[in-house]
Formats: sequence, structure tokens, C-alpha cells
Amino acid sequence: MTACMVPTAMAQVPDGAKEIEKIEVTATRRTGSLQEVPLNISAITADIMEDQNLEDLEDLARWVPGLTITNQGGRTDSPIIVRGLNTNSSGPSSDGGTVATYFGDVPLFLNMRLIDVARVEVLIGPQGTLYGAGTLGGAIRYLPNEVEMDLTTGRVKGDVFSVAESDSMGGEASFVFNTPLIDDTLAVRAAVNYFNDPGYLDYNYVVRESGVSLPDPDWTDPTAVADNLKQVKDANGEKTLTGRVALRWTPNDWFDGTVSYFYQKREVEGRSITQYGALDPANGLNDVLGPYESGYRYEEPREQEDDLLSLELKADLGFAELVSATGWSTSEDIGNRDQTDLLIRLAYSYEEFPAFSAFTEEVGDIDRFTQEIRLVSEPSGPLSWIVGAFYYDTESYGYSKEFTPGFDQYALDVWGVGGNPRPDSLEYYSVDYTDVKEQAIFGELSYEVTDKLSITAGLRAYEYEVNSRSAVDLPLFESVFLGRGSDSIVLDFGEEGADDSGTLFKLNASYQMTDDVLVYATVSEGFRIGGANGVAACPPDIDEITNQIICALPDEQVYTADTTTNYELGVKTTFFRNKLHFNAAVFNVDWEDAQVGGATVNGQQPITTNAEGANSRGVELFTRAVLSDELTMYATYSYTQAELTADAPFLFNVYDEFDEDGNPTNLDQLFDGKDGDRLPGSPEQQFSLGLTYTQEVFGDKMLDINYGITAQSDIITTVGQRRSGESLAGYAVSNLTAKISDFDWSVTFYVDNLFDKYAFVSTRAHQGYQGMGDIEINRTDLQRGYGHFLLRPRTVGVTFSYQFEM
Repeated sequence: MTACMVPTAMAQVPDGAKEIEKIEVTATRRTGSLQEVPLNISAITADIMEDQNLEDLEDLARWVPGLTITNQGGRTDSPIIVRGLNTNSSGPSSDGGTVATYFGDVPLFLNMRLIDVARVEVLIGPQGTLYGAGTLGGAIRYLPNEVEMDLTTGRVKGDVFSVAESDSMGGEASFVFNTPLIDDTLAVRAAVNYFNDPGYLDYNYVVRESGVSLPDPDWTDPTAVADNLKQVKDANGEKTLTGRVALRWTPNDWFDGTVSYFYQKREVEGRSITQYGALDPANGLNDVLGPYESGYRYEEPREQEDDLLSLELKADLGFAELVSATGWSTSEDIGNRDQTDLLIRLAYSYEEFPAFSAFTEEVGDIDRFTQEIRLVSEPSGPLSWIVGAFYYDTESYGYSKEFTPGFDQYALDVWGVGGNPRPDSLEYYSVDYTDVKEQAIFGELSYEVTDKLSITAGLRAYEYEVNSRSAVDLPLFESVFLGRGSDSIVLDFGEEGADDSGTLFKLNASYQMTDDVLVYATVSEGFRIGGANGVAACPPDIDEITNQIICALPDEQVYTADTTTNYELGVKTTFFRNKLHFNAAVFNVDWEDAQVGGATVNGQQPITTNAEGANSRGVELFTRAVLSDELTMYATYSYTQAELTADAPFLFNVYDEFDEDGNPTNLDQLFDGKDGDRLPGSPEQQFSLGLTYTQEVFGDKMLDINYGITAQSDIITTVGQRRSGESLAGYAVSNLTAKISDFDWSVTFYVDNLFDKYAFVSTRAHQGYQGMGDIEINRTDLQRGYGHFLLRPRTVGVTFSYQFEM
């Protein structure tokens, strides 16, 4: 089951035989052994991350059964899915927010590089009692290394690697330093990391001059292609700078305070998407596009800058520990992308302009404040408890601009529309402001009924409020076609809001059958807040409007909170003097009012709506074993069946017939979700197997050889494979590392994707773009919007690490 860890570290016992290392976790807000905590928790330690070359969350997910993270490159956050709880169609920004991530005790909405991290804890299943909103499926906690109060230590690490299909070498360098400023009273720890991935996918069909170059020249004429288009090699590279500094103060034996600052800046060049084999055969580009090439007309860079200032205070009050965790975080991003396909798809005749192409500029800015305070009783008897309060406030601002260079003059000269030119080529402009506030009180009560039986009950009462202001303008249309000023922008802001309150419940019972066998049962709930979609409301006469308009119908403006209820039975076992662990869990998760991603009927703007319900059930297994003093083994397996439990009309925003009460009378077979439809984005079956061989060499050095294979079955890209969804074949990936180490240094040779497997891991858009799906798309012979995210090719590298103590 996911209850345990993956690759195994060894510890010495008195008789010299090796046993499985004991790992301490704090996910329950108390310190306890991973194998003894009666919950579904995985813990990946720093040693294991290094041995298996695990550098980010996507790498970790391969070894946690029930957890799926599809690597979609660094341009957007990869979707995190637990136990198949996902309704969003495959593609960029498809993360549904069903799993919350934390840095220590502070929520962190970021996929961070794993630098100076002691361990990562993954809680599988709804965690609403202690962790609050966004934990429909679970929670992930990054636990940084604590500041050491009495040691001056440091570590330097360098990595050089080569990616198949790339023309350049990649590298990574990091430095960690810890030193006391006042012995046992004040100390500081700092870490910095720089990562340079050269990329491996080429953008070979980028327009040379927007609005002038032909994006679709005569593909059989190399001169015409070269005159209009340029090549950008390795256009999906990434450069990421990550740093952290922490100051810890322990003036006495009852107080412990740490203030820390975390920073990450990520510069991503483009998407890891290829249109190879995904274009309409009538599209001439289809005959020349290669397996590691993108067909986008523009480069698609994106920069994201995040920081987090946190203050964590602990005070021993004797009867309980008082903990305060405060976080202030900001996130800023700016990016560009090819928007040509969407505008052609809208069938407003943009494509009649031979040099038509479009791109966007998108900017986002988010400020967050979180505060949690809790009391955790000291274990002084059969009764223990936790009580606390939580407050969250986030303010976000963003805008999106679409540019169609040259189209204004074409419309004036060729169509003779008679309006004013639009020199800035601004075709679309949207702005939105959102403020979300959430507050909650929570508590858990545990009682040891007997030496073997323990029961825990938890409750969380919450309320939230969402307020949104948004506006949309179509400047080019208004200027060129309706005669508005050439530089005018009119933003008519509309306001929307949503609020709700409720309670979440948890009940856990555990029974220690023997010293080596623990059985537990859990009923837990999770929730995700509702909100407003930030799209302006449609006018009353929308049915009579025939020109281009972007707006939301009444049922597209807001969406409600959704909740999950998890029923789980698990067992944790230890055999042969801690040489074998075998854990298992069976679960059933009911999902009510599941939030789903869709688009508005008018303008195809992305929105969130609600389906009636879904269900996930399955089994998760985990085992690890010491086979000999030199050889250890670990393996995981999970089976998950996730599906809708009720019809979901309008799932893809296609309207049909209604009765007098507004209910659908005839579900559409292609676009409306049906009871029993499989949920997208994750495999039904996952498997991993790892072997570690350890041997002394050269007298006093250690050689560690690690082989791991991870495999998964197919995934589907849309609910029930409707709306031109597809099934992506399952695949297996092998990884190999070999490390030679001494007490203070190590050299590791590694190969990721050992056999250079070529596989599609996710999609963007759907098969309708190539004229093969269930949807009719305008001018499929020009469309390039449909494509596949790729599994990273074989990567070969060597890492050097040196640590010192002063």
C-alpha cells in the first residue's frame, strides 16, 4: 500500500545483520514511526532521493502507488492526481487542485526543486480535518532539513548530464551551509541550487515576422519554407534558480523559533509537446514533422517567480505544545503562447488572411497569507488531543492579451469594413481580480481503549468567501469593424461571488494484533472551495447576437464546493526481525459535486462547473525486503477504478433539449458524461520494482547499484473518452544508478529512461483538430493545436557530492 516508503535504506543491528531503517514522520502533527502510524503515508527520505536520482515531485510519484503526476514540462504545473480523483481533460493547466502541497507546516502552491529536503511525506486519501481545503485526494509535505544548532556543516554538489535528442549538455549545481552564530542558541542554514536543462524538442516552424510571414507556406518548396519560417533547436529547455535561508533561535529548553525565506525563479522556453502524427493528413506539415518536433508558430516562453517567507514557532507549555505557522507568499508569472488555432477554430474567417497567426501575453500575480495555530497535547495518558485554528487569504490579479498582427489592415483593405486600424493588433483583452478568504477551527481526539485498540475522531468547521471582478474587451473588433478609436480599451467590470460553510469529519481505529501486525480503518472527508469563473455575464439577448462575443451564461458563472468521503481498511506488517514489510489497503472514495473543467459556449473561455458525483475504489500494496546483506528489494502495486456515478449533462458545454424545469431530456452520446464513465488522467494499474545492491570496494569504499522499473497501464484523456478523447498506451521506464562513496564524498553515474522509451504521457486539445474525432473543427488542414506531451528521452549523467564538517 501507499502506507510506506519506496527504495529502502539499511541500518545496522547488534548482530551485524541489516534491517529496514526506521523512518519518523510528522504528518499526524506528532512524531511517530512510519510503520506504526495507522494512516496511509509514504515517506521519501533524502538518502533515497539521492540514490534514485529523484529531483522533483514527478520523479517521486513513480514510487508512490495511487499517486499520478504527469510531467508536462516546466511551463505549467503538472497535474497531481491521487486515486484517480480527477475530471479535467488532459492538457496544460489540467491540475484540479485535489491535492494540497505544504512546505513544512505552510501551504505552498509550487512544484519546487528538491533541495536540502529531509524527506517528502505523501498522505493518501482525504485529509480535511488537519489540512483543510484542497485535500480531496490527499496532501504532500516537503520537510526541509532543520537548522543544526551545534555544527558547522556544508555540502557541494554538481551534476552534468546529456539528454538524447538534445544538442547541448545540461547541468546542476548546489551548495548548502549550516553554522551556529551563538552556540546552541542561534544558527543559520542556507541552500542554493541552479538547474539548467537544455531541452530536447525543436520548434522548427516558427514564423519569422508576425503578420507578414506565411505560417503555412508551400511545404514542398524548401525555399518558401525557409523564407517564412525559422528553426529553434531544443526549444523546451529550462533554467531554475532555487534558494532558501533559515534562521533558528532556541533561547531556552521550551521555545524553538525558525524564520525562513524560500525563493524560486523558473524560466521555461516552451512546451514539451509534439504534433507528430497528430495533424490532419490534408495538412502539408503532417508529412515533414518529426517525432521530436513541435508545430507551433511561436516560441512559448514562460517565467515564474515565487517566494515564501515563513515563521514557525513552537513552545512547550508542559501540558501541550503550542505551534504557530505563518506564511507570506507571492507568485508572479508572465508567458506567451501560440493562439492561432483557437481563433481559426472559432470560425470568424481569420484564416482568410494568408499571413494570419496569433499569440498571447499572459500575466499573473498572486499574494497569499496563511496562519495556523494549534495545541498538541503531551502524551501523558490514554487520552490525547489536538486543537487549532486556520486562516487563509489570497489576492490574485491577472490579464490575458491576444494579438493578431496585420489582420486589422487586411480587414480594412480586403474586406472593406470601414472602421479604424488597430496598430497594436490587440484582438482580445481580459482582466480579473479574485479574493479568497477561508477560516476554520479543527481538532482531533485520540483514546487508547486498551493496549492494543486506539480510536481517533476529528472535526473541522470551515467557511470561505470568494469575490471576483472581471472584464473582457475585443479591441480590434470594436475598432476595425465598429469604428471605435484605434487605441481605445473599454473594460466593463462585473462582480461575482460565492461563499459557503461546512464541517468535515474523520474517524480512525487501529488494532495492534501482534507486535508486528497493525490493522486500521479510516473514514475521512476532504473538500475544495467553490468560486466564480471570472467571465462576464452574457447579455439578455445573447441568442440574437451573431458577432464575436465572450461571456458566461447563468450556469457558467459560479461553481460550488465539492467533497469526498473516504472509507479505508489497511494493514501494516513486519516480519523476520524487520527484514520484510508488507502493507496493504483497500479503499472506496465517494465524490460529491465534483468540479470539472469546461469552456463557455460563447468564446470558449475555460471555466469550472460541477458534476453530480463520482467514485474511486481499489487496492494499494507495498513491500520491501532485505534479501541479503548486499541485496534489498522494494515493490509497489495499485489498482484504481475511478468513474462517474451519475449522468453529467453539459460536461463539455454542449446544450441539448430541456423540459419545463430546465432539466435535459436527451443526453448527448458524444458530449454529456454518463453514469459509469471512467475518469481521465491516471492509469488503473501502477507497478514499481526496485533492487539495490551494496558492496564494499577498494577496501573501504561503498558501491551502491540501484535498478528500478516503473510501469503503468493506459490513461484516457477525457471523461469516458467523450468529446474526441483518446486512450494513451501504457508504458514502462527503467532507471539505473551506480554510486561509489566514502564518508564525505560520492560519485554517481545514472541513466534515466534506460531504454529510451518513446511514449505519449498526456495530450493538448483532442483528435477533432485532425478531423478524426467526434467534433467538427474549422479548417483542420491548418490546425496544429492538437499534440502530445512526451516522456523525457534517455538522460545520462554523473553527479559529484562532497560534504564537510568544521
